[in-house]
Amino acid sequence: MSVHELTRAEARRIAVRAQLLDCPRPTDLFDVVRRLTLLQIDPIAAIAPNADLVSWSRLGSSYSPAELATALQNRTLIELRATIRPSEDLALYRADMADWQHGELFGWRQSLRQWVMDNDACRRDILAQLDASGPLTSRDLPDTCVRPWKSTGWTNNRNVSQLLEMMVLRGEVAIAGRAGRERLWDLASRVYPDDQVIPADEALRTRNERRLRALGIARGRGPECPVEPVDVGTAGEPATVEDVKGIWRVDPSQLGQPISGRAALLSPFDRLIHDRKRAAELFEFDYQLEMYKPVARRRWGYFALPILYGDRLVGKLDAKADRKAGELRVNAIHEDVAFTKKVAAAVHDEIQDLANWLELDLRLAH
Repeated sequence: MSVHELTRAEARRIAVRAQLLDCPRPTDLFDVVRRLTLLQIDPIAAIAPNADLVSWSRLGSSYSPAELATALQNRTLIELRATIRPSEDLALYRADMADWQHGELFGWRQSLRQWVMDNDACRRDILAQLDASGPLTSRDLPDTCVRPWKSTGWTNNRNVSQLLEMMVLRGEVAIAGRAGRERLWDLASRVYPDDQVIPADEALRTRNERRLRALGIARGRGPECPVEPVDVGTAGEPATVEDVKGIWRVDPSQLGQPISGRAALLSPFDRLIHDRKRAAELFEFDYQLEMYKPVARRRWGYFALPILYGDRLVGKLDAKADRKAGELRVNAIHEDVAFTKKVAAAVHDEIQDLANWLELDLRLAH
């Protein structure tokens, strides 16, 4: 197979188009999630919850968070390991779930399974409680673990919550809904669709193909990521990108397609820029989420939104939604390249649209 030779601009346009960030905008939430394959769930909501912000950036102000809540309630979309996915995609993970119970595991996966086995009595207690009373929050479930969960981070001794996460990997429990921000857990058999299991090799191939379609262009191999990989295996076709080392994989259906660009404000967790190395290589975009940095060391702000215009990431928006004051407060617009009048106008229109969608007054810093 010949190797496609792409310019950086061509690679960027493929990535932007694949992520539904060109014109015309999509119009249906389910189609967006199916195309992107997932919406990441994150508790930080300096502007809006990530899943809503990503949806708005594609659909515009016609999108209502109530649409997402309804889709989760009727389970056309489901929560799976801090992501929202089409329920039909669960069949692609069933074989992996079986492997967590009975397959051959190595390294850290084996150590996790051993921890679950050491606390098998607690696992069984949780299943029995959910069977009798579910759905329940983690606080309502018994902690009878005999080997506590050890961590240097915030999860230390959070035995039930960690055990539940591993029981998700095993396909035993699932998130049935939410009570406010708290997850409600139930038996997976009462939450997940009863679809036929897809064999592991076929499921992996399909997941890689769908991930490449969502990204447009990606590396064939990359660092291991615990929830969603950034690489795509042998999906697609090989390609090189000018002035960037190594071989990429590209979705051939995206090659040579025109793009009609627009301005977009992106969540820091948006899949276009989630792989920071890819963003640097293809977009020459320098970005870090700075909310964990001391204020004096921040370059762009607590929760700066990357700014896309056409096929370039042109800056960052330092803004915060102050709902008590009823304002979307813009502290600064950082221009990576000097904005032309056309770019500045398009970016301002998008900021105003964000304020309108949030039902907040726009306040610009002087």
